[in-house]
Amino acid sequence: MVGPLAWIRERLFSSIGNAILTLATLAFIVWIVPPLLRFFILDSVWTGADREACLSKAGEEVGACWAFVRARFGYFMYGQYPQALRWRVDLTGVLCVLGAVWLLWPRVPQKGWGAVYFFIIFPICAFILLSGSSWLGVEQVPTNLWGGLLVTLVISIVGIVVSLPLGVALALGRRSKLPIVKFFSIVFIEFVRGVPLITVLFMANVMLPLFLPEGMRPDNLLRVLIGVALFAAAYMAEVVRGGLQAMPKGQYEGAMALGLNYPQMMTLVILPQALKIVIPGIVNTFIGLFKDTSLVSIVGIFDLLKTVEVSLADSRWATPVTRPTAYAFAAVIYFIFCFGMSRYSMWMERRLSTGHKR
Repeated sequence: MVGPLAWIRERLFSSIGNAILTLATLAFIVWIVPPLLRFFILDSVWTGADREACLSKAGEEVGACWAFVRARFGYFMYGQYPQALRWRVDLTGVLCVLGAVWLLWPRVPQKGWGAVYFFIIFPICAFILLSGSSWLGVEQVPTNLWGGLLVTLVISIVGIVVSLPLGVALALGRRSKLPIVKFFSIVFIEFVRGVPLITVLFMANVMLPLFLPEGMRPDNLLRVLIGVALFAAAYMAEVVRGGLQAMPKGQYEGAMALGLNYPQMMTLVILPQALKIVIPGIVNTFIGLFKDTSLVSIVGIFDLLKTVEVSLADSRWATPVTRPTAYAFAAVIYFIFCFGMSRYSMWMERRLSTGHKR
């Protein structure tokens, strides 16, 4: 048997147990999908100026209140960022996507210049566009006006970009033969992994100013960025260390036989292979970091989820269907980014696998 029937028989009905699981899954889908489809699409309300549009009338059931999401969409994306200056956020997003495609798409040439752009030029441009600069005559926007998806992406991108190289350095330090380097790397990794992220955020936001000179008050968002990056770096270090330990001893011996010193051996031979092995673990850490950005609301940072919660307090949109609609919108945003990272990870794994045809 070949074709679709063969695939169904092999994957879904290859045994009695698989057949039972397949039928149970189909029954669950039939039970759960139609009500969700009716609530979020068929019976939903897409337009309206206030809660009246999303209230049941004459016994009719009303689905999701997407009119509320449309009315608050700007706040969900930008927070209280001045509306006249939101084009700067959009331009920053375009520049970020350009740099990410340049670095992550294998067919794009000049990766060296792409790294220079993404890690040097883009951060400077993003800082000037988002925060402003009195020297350049760009209107300044304090970070306490930032919010929504803007803050979520800023925290997650900075955490991802900083945590990977710092995690690699910590992993190498933990395996180092230098006692002091190894000791401090172990202490940092174990201490950070031994406390929850909320504790790190509180420490960065509340306790850090107590240890700084009087009058020195770092920006609240900057404190959160440092705390999240250091927290993610500790977990990243253990992921990278797993890849380093998986490397056969012959790779080290072969590199030394070629006359390579330690930095050359690590950058040219060991790390490329080790990082390829732990791609799933690295991306898993990135996904966890992206979702953990919702915890920054504990210290007063208005991320995407916090802006949703604040918007739900608006009495003009108080209906029984507003809350599930708002949280469903936030869930879709988180899913899009996390699923995208997951699929890219799987694609890179297949591309870097042995014997792949380029």
